[in-house]
Amino acid sequence: MERETAPTGAPATVPGRAGQARPPLGSAPRPGVDAGGGDAGAASSADAAAHASGEYAESRSRTRPSGTAAAPGAADALTAAAPGEAAHGASPDRAAGVYADAVQSRSVAPAEVAAMRDAGAHSRVDDLAAALDAEGVPVHRPELGVLVAAVPADALSRAKAQDAVDAVDDERVRLRSAVKSRDGFFTTFCISPYSRYIARWCARRGLTPNQVTTASLLTALIAAACAATGTRPGFVSAGVLLIASFVLDCTDGQLARYSLQYSTLGAWLDATFDRAKEYAYYAGLALGAARADGDDVWALALGAMVLQTCRHVVDFAFNEANHDATGNTSPTAALSGRLDSVGWTVWVRRMIVLPIGERWAMIAVLTAFTTPRITFYVLLVGCALAACYTTAGRVLRSLTRRAERTDRAAHALAELADTGPLAELVAKAASRGPSSYLAPLSAALGAAAVLAGTAAAGFGSWVPVGCAVLYAVLAGVAVAAPLKGPLDWLVPPLFRAAEYGVILILAACSEVNGALPAAFGLIAAVAYHHYDTVYRIRGGTGAPPHLLVRAIGGHEGRTVAVTAAAALLHHRNQGFTIALTALAAALALAVLTESIRFWVSSGAPAVHDETGEPA
Repeated sequence: MERETAPTGAPATVPGRAGQARPPLGSAPRPGVDAGGGDAGAASSADAAAHASGEYAESRSRTRPSGTAAAPGAADALTAAAPGEAAHGASPDRAAGVYADAVQSRSVAPAEVAAMRDAGAHSRVDDLAAALDAEGVPVHRPELGVLVAAVPADALSRAKAQDAVDAVDDERVRLRSAVKSRDGFFTTFCISPYSRYIARWCARRGLTPNQVTTASLLTALIAAACAATGTRPGFVSAGVLLIASFVLDCTDGQLARYSLQYSTLGAWLDATFDRAKEYAYYAGLALGAARADGDDVWALALGAMVLQTCRHVVDFAFNEANHDATGNTSPTAALSGRLDSVGWTVWVRRMIVLPIGERWAMIAVLTAFTTPRITFYVLLVGCALAACYTTAGRVLRSLTRRAERTDRAAHALAELADTGPLAELVAKAASRGPSSYLAPLSAALGAAAVLAGTAAAGFGSWVPVGCAVLYAVLAGVAVAAPLKGPLDWLVPPLFRAAEYGVILILAACSEVNGALPAAFGLIAAVAYHHYDTVYRIRGGTGAPPHLLVRAIGGHEGRTVAVTAAAALLHHRNQGFTIALTALAAALALAVLTESIRFWVSSGAPAVHDETGEPA
């Protein structure tokens, strides 16, 4: 779904055999030869447990280690090569590289280099990485993949290391390296075995990942158009084309890794288009149902989009709150780690969370052989069960671990909250000290009040407006202190559920012609803003400008505005539909303009790693 880019102008990692990046100095190769067989730099037991429980389910990344890669240096006896991923047209480096001359490359004192040489094979690289860190040079520690490396002590061991390098089949490793090390069951066994060869075919013909990404989007849009015809041949064609779009979606990331073609624009396109494809397909199914037999399933389509987006926000918020927490252990993580030793449980747990591969395959099959209504029913049930499974696991893990959240994590959660001016005023007035559970409790009460009040009072009542004001007050209380509590990561998804849910309920209860499609467009525009915020935070650039967040009202301001529009315009024919459409257009214009400006012209790194959210 995503790919990472290094900042513009960042020094490139030195190519190793077949052009693959040699390990940066922060990643010390083990003494001796570490050849073949799996991925070096595997996740920690806690990360592996999180991955197996669904936290790290499928996110088909086009990825490259983010940040600035350290230049090679220091250990003149160090020999290393990481086969695979040659850049197109790059000449293979058939000899094992010698990491030398660190003094000249990074101004490390000769005495430091000598000390590193005397310290032993393992520590000299680590020490050099520490020296670079001390000088302010960013050193990234990526997963190295298949690695052949050695720290030879003499000519004989150097010759053996060279033989090990030469014994590797470059093309085979290169193809294997093009595929993510962690993926869902459907993607791993039904797509990647042949999509990697499509990626190689594209590379040999000069196609770029961005072109493949665009082709995937166009294919999905054609699939949505086929579904919108409302005919059985159209539904069958839509299912086939949706799978074809997913194949291309996997291929673009594999092409990027195979040919080392990365760009900030490409990362943004890849991350954005995945959501656009899925939600456009939902709209196509809703149009097709209406055209086929007059069945109105717009509420189901909107519910599927709301549920899927809220699932993602749960993933984003939990990962941001915990990935750099100290003392980040829990009995549930240990149990999940033990289950990893039973191989089939890993695949079952990956499939339970219904990642994008399984989800799209299910949608495609159901579209071809059933009706849109059945497709949405199954999708909603499946996503709801997956959401319950992953959220319950994360809550249990958060309650049982003794972790200290960092200031960076608290700031990220505050940005994910998307607080507007109304809640900000309340937060300033209700300044409070840290509390373990006050923030999620306030957010939950506010969300429950506005959702229940809106559902009970229905369309045209002023009761939802009062509930929305109460929600804004409780939202301000929730963010009045840094979000460092064990369950504070629940605050952003609770806000998303409240805002999206209110729009859905009002549009569904209004019975105004066109209200549900207009609400679909409004939530799509707001959801894009929230996804854009996530991608910026994960890239280390922070949330969108605060001025933009205030201008579009924040989650609580938009909730008040929509409830007020429903109360004021309920007696006007099409008035509510027009209001929703105008709000959606204004939000989309403001958010897209700023987002496109940022990702295209700022040169910011678009970081979305391989261990991210379920797509």
